[in-house]
Order: sequence, then structure tokens, then C-alpha cells
Amino acid sequence: MQQHNTSPQDADDDRRRKKRPHVSIAGRRLPIPHSRPARLLSGGVLVLLGIFGFLPVLGFWMIPVGLLILSYDLAAIRRWRRRLEVWWHRRKGRRD
Repeated sequence: MQQHNTSPQDADDDRRRKKRPHVSIAGRRLPIPHSRPARLLSGGVLVLLGIFGFLPVLGFWMIPVGLLILSYDLAAIRRWRRRLEVWWHRRKGRRD
């Protein structure tokens, strides 16, 4: 029988590997797919189907969610999202 000696550093490495990619919305972490092609496909499908938001079942809510998923991998969308976040926090700060 083999005994495995695991150090705290090994445990931290395992946690990092198992940690899922995520996006944060309103302070909540939402998991997204591990693989880049799956993220690009799911984000793109959400944006494309969101265009037909006037139809039943589909909705315009799909567009921002799709863009949020795409922002994990695409720098141009990520920059746009960060600008929007900065604007939102500045605006929110003026109200207080």
C-alpha cells in the first residue's frame, strides 16, 4: 500500500487546476465552460439567438450574457466590458 504525502502547496495546485473559469456579475461568480471553443460557441450562440429576442423563449437578455462569456476570451469585448464597469461605478459613486 502506497502512502501519498501531500504538502499544502500540492493541495493549492490541485485547487487551482480544478477551479473553473468564471465571470462576475453583481458580485456573483458564474461558471463558464473550461474549453475556449465551448466558450466562444456558447457566447456566440447566445448573442445570435438574442437578436431574435422578440420571439417566444428567446430573449434580449441573451445578448449581454453572450457578450459577457465572450469577454473572457476576446480582448476587444473585454475592454468594452471594463469601460462599462468603470462608467457604472463612477456613476454609482456620484449618486451616493
